[in-house]
Amino acid sequence: MRKLLLGFTALTLSMTPALTPALAQDATPVAPKPAGIEADGVPAVPMALVDATRPYMEFRTAAFLDWDPVTRAMLVSTRFGNVAQLHTVAGPGMARRQISFEAEPLGGSYVGNDGTLVVRKDKGGDEFWQLYTLKDGRLTLLTDGKSRNALNAISADGKLIGYSSTRRNGTDGDLYVADPRNPATTRMVAEVKGGGWALADFAPGNQTAVVVNYVSVQKSDLYTLDLASGKMTPIGNHKLAISHGGARYAPDGQLWVTSDVGSDFQRLGTLDIKTGKFTPRSPEPKWDVEGFDIAPDGSFIAYVVNEAGISKLKLLDPKTGAVREVTALPKGVIGGMKIAPWGTIGVTVSSAKVPTDAFSVDPATLAVTRWTESETGGLNPAVNVEPELVEVKSFDGEAVSGFLYRPDPAKFPGKRPLIVNIHGGPEGQSTPSFRGRANYLLNELGVAIFYPNVRGSTGYGKRFVSLDNGPFKREDSVKDIGAFLDRLQADPAIDAGRMAVQGGSYGGYMCYASAIRYGAQFKAADCIVAISNFVTFLENTQSYRRDLRRVEYGDERDPKQRAKLLEISPLTTIDKLAIPLLVVTGANDPRVPKSEADQAVAAVRAKGRTAWHLVGLNEGHGFGKKENQDYQFWTELQFWQKNLLGEK
Repeated sequence: MRKLLLGFTALTLSMTPALTPALAQDATPVAPKPAGIEADGVPAVPMALVDATRPYMEFRTAAFLDWDPVTRAMLVSTRFGNVAQLHTVAGPGMARRQISFEAEPLGGSYVGNDGTLVVRKDKGGDEFWQLYTLKDGRLTLLTDGKSRNALNAISADGKLIGYSSTRRNGTDGDLYVADPRNPATTRMVAEVKGGGWALADFAPGNQTAVVVNYVSVQKSDLYTLDLASGKMTPIGNHKLAISHGGARYAPDGQLWVTSDVGSDFQRLGTLDIKTGKFTPRSPEPKWDVEGFDIAPDGSFIAYVVNEAGISKLKLLDPKTGAVREVTALPKGVIGGMKIAPWGTIGVTVSSAKVPTDAFSVDPATLAVTRWTESETGGLNPAVNVEPELVEVKSFDGEAVSGFLYRPDPAKFPGKRPLIVNIHGGPEGQSTPSFRGRANYLLNELGVAIFYPNVRGSTGYGKRFVSLDNGPFKREDSVKDIGAFLDRLQADPAIDAGRMAVQGGSYGGYMCYASAIRYGAQFKAADCIVAISNFVTFLENTQSYRRDLRRVEYGDERDPKQRAKLLEISPLTTIDKLAIPLLVVTGANDPRVPKSEADQAVAAVRAKGRTAWHLVGLNEGHGFGKKENQDYQFWTELQFWQKNLLGEK
């Protein structure tokens, strides 16, 4: 399921102002720099800027994770300290009670009906997650403490968890099962090759399981696994490029999946494990079914449809085929759905006016109840602007779209400066979720923000997502930005002379590439955890994910592809980058190593040009700690004030 932008999870800013402000050489008070931040060529942050932005730093979120089977409370992830922790909410509108107290963020799920809670945690964003049980504030380690482990599935009776782990050789994601109440029961059930394996679900009785091998966004193969012998049997024809999403067993043993068999989109249906025949059961002819869950008694299936970035929650009666739509949820993005043992549906919702909160849905009446109402720093979220959908034809006639947020024209008349913010992935999608700190740009500085979905984005079908595959199509997505610029520059409310570009991860590559190709139209570029050279990126990204990335970007071991990868890499033509650059990096990033940023910054500075470099020493692929997120935002504000808004 498309993940919500939970990086905007918030907490109070009490710890930063409590420190004594430092003084710049001109005696201007400046904010203390967090210990985990290295600021290279970056100006100090004035306390005046901290004070001006304070309310926008103080929002929180509450992401629904699970239902407590004992107390019927919600388990949510929210942040009152520096990182997100686990809390329980006993009832709608009741207080969040913190139950984990770690220095790193946690995620978790209940196992069985006895309240056993399994959680995951890494170190400094390195994504080498370990699994634990959490009880009375203490963690008990379930994994080896060294490898990368991902919790995949929980059996319906709560006796087993299934997870993938690289413990054997650091690269391949072998499959394991365990009773989390007894770590000694851990055993490998399948030795595999590759990093895309997961144990998707246990069949009733726990004798077999369904396994998925994710090869690419266009291809994921399913197997049945005999847990005793380790024998895996393919489901269907694996020579075909078929993408299966979630795979879940109903109580009667029927396997439900999402699949793009016979369609450009993911549909919900049943899969015959013997013949591989997929029978679609959801009626939507267009748009992806992003995720689903099956009621414990099998009476209904809840599923989420992505309609041009907007989520719709629907309930399917598997006996009659009747579908009912839940219409009372806020219009936005739905994630984290799970059906309680007693049938209530829990979801997370994020929108322009909802800062990511937990809701429940009664499956009988479809009544919606909001369980959390996260703080927004005293600001009224109702004033936040809703985006408008912008659609254009690109250089080759392909239709592409994005979401444009405009400042209030009554407060900010005339032409407004604009930031183009490009999502990562590339198998991702910009959606109209809560904008968090970016609302300061919109509401206080009058800066418009555009979030494009270039070719290769998910949510628009398997044909569209494949249009940027490999090195020889890669720059077509960059050309899409040019088409958007033509449209935005012609907008009478946009200042064509004050436009900038921003992006993270793959969007960081797009940021570099767009800044080079369209430098005459952009004033500055903020490129975050960004790929600067595809060859060095593929050579240095963590081994467990290298082959998965080669499928998307190209294989640097092939001479022809290597040559093209080098040709299209921003580092190859970075001499043409003439606009000011801000680079943000996580020192522990397992996906895009810090070396990608180091070589870009060095190359720009070698030409005597501006490159600010902000490094999170205790961060990975994007900043996850609030004090670092705040400092990043303040640094970006100074960068925009100087290079986009023309302030001194």
